[in-house]
Amino acid sequence: MLHLFALLCCSWNPVGVFGDIDAVKSVSVMEGDPVTLKPGVAELLRNKILWTFGDQGALIALIDAGQISLFDGPDGTFADRLKLDYQTGSLTINSSRTTDSGPYEVNVKGGPGDQVRKFNLTVYSRLPVPAITRDSSQCSSSSSSSSNCSLVCSAVNVNHVALSWYRGNSVLSSISVSDLRSSISLHLEVENQDKNTYSCVLNNPISNQTKHLDITQLCQPCPEIYSCGFTEPVTRLVITALVGVAAVAFVVYDIRSRDAK
Repeated sequence: MLHLFALLCCSWNPVGVFGDIDAVKSVSVMEGDPVTLKPGVAELLRNKILWTFGDQGALIALIDAGQISLFDGPDGTFADRLKLDYQTGSLTINSSRTTDSGPYEVNVKGGPGDQVRKFNLTVYSRLPVPAITRDSSQCSSSSSSSSNCSLVCSAVNVNHVALSWYRGNSVLSSISVSDLRSSISLHLEVENQDKNTYSCVLNNPISNQTKHLDITQLCQPCPEIYSCGFTEPVTRLVITALVGVAAVAFVVYDIRSRDAK
């Protein structure tokens, strides 16, 4: 009898149909796309279903006594964007925003005790195509090598991304940023006559954007103005000084000529 009692105790699961109450399901979506959070059961035996959002557990959706209620959430962030399926209890967020990222929880009350499932939603910003430019300081530097080309790949207003330089399919260098709406850049130096294929890739866990490098277009020889940039002002100064001396000499000569008369 004791053995049977112990077996029943070990096999009883108070969490119910949702499984491990501490398990958190991660969900990712691109900004602007809809996303649906599903309780994950075929049939819900319930008297009440509650959906909450954020660390403070703000109530955003409710089924109670056969009625569906939707709430705008903190600062009205979910206004007119939520949909709750009465049959499945699934919550859909339309036109997702990066501010929708965070923890969600569904609590089904009724039946064999409360049943809880947790989600962590990440909404990623749509990625811009990275820009490749030549490092403007290279031509102005007297120590820069004319056979090399210094390049910068950059992107602005991005978050939770990585920026990488590739030669063919091999990663040469990479940098990442997690700050909200940051700028990111990465340098690369190649030879002007390099025949390899280079590309710069901006990516997050669910998408990427690629910009291919055109060495022929970007890595042109520096204009001559940079090599004579110092000589030209000096030449102008010398010419101005010579003109001034000539003018003074003419005035002195004119005065002496008049005195001689």
